Amino acid sequence: MPLFEGTQQQYYDNSQSFTGDGSTTTFTLTFNPLPTDEANIRVFIDGSQVLATTYALNSSTGVLTFTSAPALNTVIVVEQVNLPEQLGNYQYVGINNLISNFQINYVGEGKIINKLKVPDLSFHIQRAIAELSYDTLRSEKSQEIEIPPSLKMMLPHDYVNYVKVYWVDNAGIERIIYPARKTSNPSAILQREDYSYMFGADDTLLESLDSNQWNNFQATTSDDTTEELNSGADADVTLAEGRRYGITPEHANHNGLYYIDNNSGYIHFSGGIAGKTIVLKYISDSLGTEEEIRIHKLAEDAVYKWVAHAVLSSKINTPEYIINRFKKERFAAVRKAKLRLSNLKLEELTQTMRNKSKIIKH
Repeated sequence: MPLFEGTQQQYYDNSQSFTGDGSTTTFTLTFNPLPTDEANIRVFIDGSQVLATTYALNSSTGVLTFTSAPALNTVIVVEQVNLPEQLGNYQYVGINNLISNFQINYVGEGKIINKLKVPDLSFHIQRAIAELSYDTLRSEKSQEIEIPPSLKMMLPHDYVNYVKVYWVDNAGIERIIYPARKTSNPSAILQREDYSYMFGADDTLLESLDSNQWNNFQATTSDDTTEELNSGADADVTLAEGRRYGITPEHANHNGLYYIDNNSGYIHFSGGIAGKTIVLKYISDSLGTEEEIRIHKLAEDAVYKWVAHAVLSSKINTPEYIINRFKKERFAAVRKAKLRLSNLKLEELTQTMRNKSKIIKH
């Protein structure tokens, strides 16, 4: 069966190829499954990608129609891009493999653990991955948004803690933003004109969504929060602290400020950051779907040692010296994983240390 109607075809990985005959404008794709729209395919003519406006795709029949017939003997390649790509996945081990590998090495007759239920093993592996995600594994999750006029950014659903927050300039360079440690969003009680508290129908105290403190913080411009323009006895001393007098790096920047309100689930930014592209790099517990629960191969042994110690320490009548032995092995394996994942390279370190007041020999 021909790959395309009326043409000579060749097979490619996740792509299909045909040769233009100068007159045919429609070709039938045989991807399985068929792409759903033009956004899920890329079309190359003689090695150059063409715009989606030059062709149309019928997702139900898989017929690709060009606005004009490709020239004679031009090589046309169609790539499907909606299939999940596996690039980079080889460096990870999924939870199913972790369960199988642990059972082979640690569970069974004559081994350190006689028997262990799979649900129990799955729980301990997930706990190990979560704990390692907090301070050992590399943080690989991030979000980029354009800050709306409200100057708020929602925390991701799997957010645990932040690594850093920055905005991106026109050159694509990171501009680190440091947290405002001397502001907050307190509960703002609604009051009448006589300053008495307002209560609801059920006698509950009414509160405003945002406090005046936050409204004032968000209304400031970047100059108000980053430059030493205030003067006088009533000037906010926090603006001068660590900047003009006794520089401290935390305050010596012009990139603006932010504050994370964990109760409401929002990051609030100062007024000068409105409209900028913000990137949040954060830590998650690495738990989610089955595909998301995975561990880097450089930390795989740390998971096994962690689970072995957790299982043995939770079983009755386990000799204390065995628990202590696996506790030490767990500590050593986690430390080794940190060193491996730090990804230090001699050439890169040497290049960085040149121009320092040290002699580097290697």
